[in-house]
Amino acid sequence: MMIFVVVATLVVICISTPIFASVIVPIGILYYAVQRFYVATSRQLKRLESVSRSPIYSHFGETIQGVQTIRAYSVQDRFISESDERVDANQLCYCPSIIANRWLAVRLEMVGNLIILFAALFAVLGRESMNAGLVGLSVSYALQITQTLNWLVRMTSDVETNIVAVERIKEYGETKQEAAWELPNSTLPREWPEHGRVEFKDFQVRYREGLELVLRGISFVVEGGEKVGIVGRTGAGKSSLTLALFRIIESAGGSIIIDGQEISKLGLHALRSRLTIIPQDPVLFSGTLRINLDPFNVHTDEEIWKALEHAHLKSFVKGLTAGISHEVTEGGENLSVGQRQLICLARALLRKTKVLILDEATAAVDLETDDLIQRTIRTEFKDCTVLTIAHRLNTILDSDKVIVLDKGQIVEFAPPNELLQTKSSAFYSMAKDAGLV
Repeated sequence: MMIFVVVATLVVICISTPIFASVIVPIGILYYAVQRFYVATSRQLKRLESVSRSPIYSHFGETIQGVQTIRAYSVQDRFISESDERVDANQLCYCPSIIANRWLAVRLEMVGNLIILFAALFAVLGRESMNAGLVGLSVSYALQITQTLNWLVRMTSDVETNIVAVERIKEYGETKQEAAWELPNSTLPREWPEHGRVEFKDFQVRYREGLELVLRGISFVVEGGEKVGIVGRTGAGKSSLTLALFRIIESAGGSIIIDGQEISKLGLHALRSRLTIIPQDPVLFSGTLRINLDPFNVHTDEEIWKALEHAHLKSFVKGLTAGISHEVTEGGENLSVGQRQLICLARALLRKTKVLILDEATAAVDLETDDLIQRTIRTEFKDCTVLTIAHRLNTILDSDKVIVLDKGQIVEFAPPNELLQTKSSAFYSMAKDAGLV
């Protein structure tokens, strides 16, 4: 619409002062040159400003989430300093953007004033042959077109500058997605996995293309019903092994076979719904306790109470006014860490799949809660395959076998008693450091 207003105004001025048509093209070229020069710079500045703004929000969110820990360690000044650094980095991109905007405003005003100048100049030069009313109309329209053209150029520039936001959305849209959630032609048995046999064959994995392998061709077999502990120093690849089982990170080579089915050929839902994990950081959602235990509403209240009993939570939940309808806040903030972990254990008891993964599940709880969890796992999951990533070595001393990882490779795989008898073993060294031998 604004383009039609500009064209109509130029037509009126040209009818009033026909000689004005001779300067339209040069002024138009000047306008276009100013705009293109501005947009090329402004687009890049906007992109840099958008990219540098994201760390501010993420740092702020992380600070709010961990504010108790920050205060406990008295590192408020460090986090304030980090926040200031991120804001400064953002302003380094934002201030030049504002300066470029002011640069454009000055140039547009200058070029716009040329239209008024030429309209008035040609009116004066042709005063003998022009009607006074037409001269007034021409100059008044010239005054209006300056503002209109400024607005038109600025809006065009803003559209091109802000299209960076669409570019970022497009970038996210083109990000490589996970594998298919469900495979239409899947012939996976309903009871899979029946035995819980897990086999790794020369398995390799990396977090992203171009990065080094975090698991370097590991091979081992866990028979159905075996309890296997997985230990290693920080960065050895313990958690990567867990992520690979759920295909959160995909294989870079080799395969994982569970009860005869290669997991890379399964739909993600089919795979993840048949495995159970109790993570190090218990995950709870805002809602009732029942929804947190049975989000898909497939179990009866009786089964839920039985799971709570086995998880040593029955007396606690009975003591709540609303029972299993008790409202849990986001992240389970109204429950202790031990209670949250026991709720995750109760959730695992309800699912009761043949393969259970414990990802340092007791690292953040006290020894009493740790003992309760270990006791329940020994009794309730005695027929299941249990893979335990251990933080405390005493929790895996009664395992059937222990895997010792180092730099993404298996250095030892044997029963814990056998490894403890070999003083040169890496497991013995770790047990000695923990004061167990």
